[in-house]
Amino acid sequence: MSSMTGNAESVIAILAEEWGAIDTLAQGLADAEWDLPSECPGWTVRDVLSHLIGIERVLLGEGLPPPLTELPSHVENEVGARNEAWVAPRRSRPGPDVLHEFQEVTGRRVAELRSWPETRFDEIGPSPVGEVPYREFMHVRVMDSWVHEQDIRVATARPGHDSGPAAELSIDRLCAAMPFVVGKQAGAPEGASVRFELRGPLSRRIDVIVRDGRAKAVAVLDVQPTTSLDIDVEVFWRLACGRVDGKAARLAGLVDIGGDEALASRVLDAMAFMI
Repeated sequence: MSSMTGNAESVIAILAEEWGAIDTLAQGLADAEWDLPSECPGWTVRDVLSHLIGIERVLLGEGLPPPLTELPSHVENEVGARNEAWVAPRRSRPGPDVLHEFQEVTGRRVAELRSWPETRFDEIGPSPVGEVPYREFMHVRVMDSWVHEQDIRVATARPGHDSGPAAELSIDRLCAAMPFVVGKQAGAPEGASVRFELRGPLSRRIDVIVRDGRAKAVAVLDVQPTTSLDIDVEVFWRLACGRVDGKAARLAGLVDIGGDEALASRVLDAMAFMI
């Protein structure tokens, strides 16, 4: 592969891996499973895939569909309304037809990304996480696609794709947000520390401490953590992405808490930073 083309960008291969995993998963769905509800409010399995199609069509430069004249109750803001405009027209289509469109759209996206020079991935531009290099934006697309793949897996009781580059990148990005959750969202006081112990194939330990008014992750926590949260990785991403709330996770016994229970509860209630 020429170093003068986008083919050298590792994120392209990771995106292709992720979209291929979604394709393989969806090919195995029975007709009735396309209508199963997901943890995304108001969306079925079909709707989740339609949402991904819409985003990639926009990134291909196809523009937005006409806005809906009536919005369902689960739409609460302008972003939700734009997403729903992509989803609603596909609700009457058979699942395999929606999958075929997903295959076609993501195939064109991969080809487009591979055709670009490497310098394109250095260009700064808008993204859901602010003005960042396009490469960083595509990392976000990997995470969003992986999370939505997991939405489909949860809805259809098909756990999987819990290893490999796309899964690793996605969990790493979610972990990187925990200082924001602890410091800004939960308002942990000066000197407080929180340990996230993630269990499962994508196991991680994230130690966060508040020093000089800022929460930051540290490689080695030199004090006993103020509180600790022992969580399965699936529960972790569902909390971080707003699929389950902190109170529900506590009541269901999905989190083992050590130390300061009040701080742990505040952190769990604040974890939904990405919805």
